[in-house]
Amino acid sequence: MSGLNLLARGKPGFPPAERALKEPNGLLAVGGELNPDWLITAYRHGVFPWFEDDRGPLLWWSPDPRAVLYPDAIKTSRSLAKRLRNGGFRVTLDGAFRSVIERCAESRMQAGGSETGTWITRKMIEAYTELHEIGLAHSVDVWQEDELVGGLYGVSLGRMFFGESMFSREKDASKVALSCLCRQMRQWDYPLIDCQVSNPHLASLGAIELPRSEFIAKIEWNADQPTRQGTWSMEFDTLL
Repeated sequence: MSGLNLLARGKPGFPPAERALKEPNGLLAVGGELNPDWLITAYRHGVFPWFEDDRGPLLWWSPDPRAVLYPDAIKTSRSLAKRLRNGGFRVTLDGAFRSVIERCAESRMQAGGSETGTWITRKMIEAYTELHEIGLAHSVDVWQEDELVGGLYGVSLGRMFFGESMFSREKDASKVALSCLCRQMRQWDYPLIDCQVSNPHLASLGAIELPRSEFIAKIEWNADQPTRQGTWSMEFDTLL
């Protein structure tokens, strides 16, 4: 952990991403604050928070490589296409942000068996909800009738969407959320969705890995793009 950058509270600021540790992969800094100003600055520099306990220090990451998904490259299996057509799902944007982030946390707690089984801590929920209230954090909400059965949330700055987490209480519901997000991103000419760290589930849906240097170059391009701030709404009627 030698060489780890320590951040003071107050005005947000991060060291260059290439100064992140190789082990653990991408750990860049510790400290700072968890609020909208710090989160906005972090995402604008290719950095995100990731820690397991509100009682511990804030940890900030920029892994190498970086998992990303190009919206026009999402893989839609036959079974998923069938679920999109006939699964009885209804999808909204920003219709239940707080519920989506809380259920993402619950699903991780259930997998981990305790509150430390999730990195979506109570302080995380509050910080991202504040970011949602100023129109920069968004959710994709998947419903069956009036029940929220899946979804995802993340942050949008410029013309990039920075995905954070997803959940599913009904088969394929999180895949439906991601598919609809990709469709909306294509309509809005968003070229990239940040997935942070790859896993088999994301890879099966079309996510690939980029060298961090290439991802940071895209972040720098994105800094000059206008941000679609405010409450989002779905701009298509059918899921396919």
